[in-house]
Amino acid sequence: MGGGGGGKLKPWECPSKCSSRCSGTQYKKACLTYCNKCCATCLCVPPGTYGNKGACPCYNNWKTKEGGPKCP
Repeated sequence: MGGGGGGKLKPWECPSKCSSRCSGTQYKKACLTYCNKCCATCLCVPPGTYGNKGACPCYNNWKTKEGGPKCP
């Protein structure tokens, strides 16, 4: 899994942060689902709509079974 949080967000802040994070994708529903799941665990969402994952190590390091990125 993501290796336990470390972020400073409150759980109730995740939906608005993920809404911003996912604003640039055509796959908004999937993006919001995974972003909110990752945020709930990591309490962090990287800035911007793409990239910048180094700002949230937990978010960045959480991988799928196939080894791809779990968090958008």
